[in-house]
Amino acid sequence: MSADALASLRSGPGIRTARRPLPGTAGCREDGGGASGSALLRLHNLDEEPPPQDRTAFPGVDLWRWQYFAGVAAPRSVVIPVDDPSAWQLYPRSRHLYDKLFICRSQGIPHGPHGVAPGRFPVFSKPMMNLHGMGAGGFVFRSAAELEAGFTPGHFWMTRFTGRHISTDVALLSGRPRWWRHTEGKRLPGGMFDYWVVLARRLPRLEARAGRWIRENLQVFTGVVNLESIGGAIIECHLRMSEQWVDLNGPGWLGSVAELYAHGRWRFGARPRTGYSVVLFGPRGRSYRIDPDAVRDLRGLAGISSIQITFDGRKPPEQHAMPPGGFRLAIVNCWDLAAGLAVRDRLARLFAVAGPNGAGAAVRPRGPR
Repeated sequence: MSADALASLRSGPGIRTARRPLPGTAGCREDGGGASGSALLRLHNLDEEPPPQDRTAFPGVDLWRWQYFAGVAAPRSVVIPVDDPSAWQLYPRSRHLYDKLFICRSQGIPHGPHGVAPGRFPVFSKPMMNLHGMGAGGFVFRSAAELEAGFTPGHFWMTRFTGRHISTDVALLSGRPRWWRHTEGKRLPGGMFDYWVVLARRLPRLEARAGRWIRENLQVFTGVVNLESIGGAIIECHLRMSEQWVDLNGPGWLGSVAELYAHGRWRFGARPRTGYSVVLFGPRGRSYRIDPDAVRDLRGLAGISSIQITFDGRKPPEQHAMPPGGFRLAIVNCWDLAAGLAVRDRLARLFAVAGPNGAGAAVRPRGPR
């Protein structure tokens, strides 16, 4: 999104409410692999098309996550970034926080660009900057020979941390934390996650460490930031919320976020509740489809908060940012882990691989364990 587009959000018309078919859907099938307009809306749990990116207070929301943002009131002058490219445009003075070299340097973490030899192995390697996330380009190198063979311009190495992988959202008012929410990821190989646990409890030691870093680097920031950490060390900073599980933060949370950005007040006080965000992956390099009405039926099951079908069937698979290990098909946000895992299994059986002329192949992806 351009700076001009973001600037127009402050003075342009409000969110568009006229209902009409999603663009680019004429002649498409009634399924997830290029669905017709009405089917695509049902697939993503929407009553009407999302507004254009330059006509919403929430730039950067993926189609499958607009179900959480539809109807959230925000003044026309407010911009609340939901993806990193939008935050990059909105906060030019804070762009250094997306530089992984700075993240390491600010904490004294050993690091260096490819071409500079680490003092010890193993190390973790990834791009110095990545605004699309999903663990793209991340690898473990266990020796100097492996690092030399994997030399990639624009990548760097850092200490390979072990321990709990935590995603932390913090609501900041002039650099002061007003709300914390921690989510722990259950990792899989290939940069994937089996599921995330949205914790109801606080993590005082992590908050103390992250709080010191916030005081040094986000002194005047007002808004929601996301910090990723492993074993207590911050590995990434994002100047936006984690939108994957916003429904699990509780009713009214997004409204409180809008008030924070618009009026500099934080008044969300709902008691946190443990939730789960369960992920389904399939093999890369394939096109998938699924019956929207079958997904709708699963959304109504007990213990399920929401379901995201995490790709746009109008786009080729390679245009979706995905981790190295697989293609993310769906996310089940739930209050009951067993229910979420069961729905993931049912979704895996419902997905088909789209073949020539829309014919479904017999291959069925399975939710990883």
